Amino acid sequence: MATVRRPGSYHCGIDAAMDVIGGKWKVLILWALDERACRFGELRRLVSGVTEKVLASHLRELEEDGIVHREVYDEVPPRVEYSLTPLGVLLNEALAPLGAWGREHVIGGVEDARNARRRESPPVSPDGDVENRGEYAEGAAHPLVLRGDRPVSR
Repeated sequence: MATVRRPGSYHCGIDAAMDVIGGKWKVLILWALDERACRFGELRRLVSGVTEKVLASHLRELEEDGIVHREVYDEVPPRVEYSLTPLGVLLNEALAPLGAWGREHVIGGVEDARNARRRESPPVSPDGDVENRGEYAEGAAHPLVLRGDRPVSR
């Protein structure tokens, strides 16, 4: 099923660009193709989690939009490679600041939170178990020992 574009109904350039790159996988496909041309199976491995059906559909849409080039080689067995067109390269360059923002403000925030949790880690008992004393209703303390991933009460 081809994507229906809305020419003339865009409110701004971002609206038009999002129409081209919208969806969960298209930006990841562009990122994977930024390094080099890839065959379908290689793209499927690089974009972990995408189904064959969705990948084929997104590649077709990106090809229709002039972002991706599909090269079919006259060989046995047949070989098809996907690469970015000059317009696709420009789109990836435009997405680079968005990626930098995500690394700094989202991924960096996650790393900061992980580091803070490590600094505030619970005390470790002499036998190597992590102790966590949670508060119950009415202020009663209940000791809990974590063995691996499973809580074990004492």
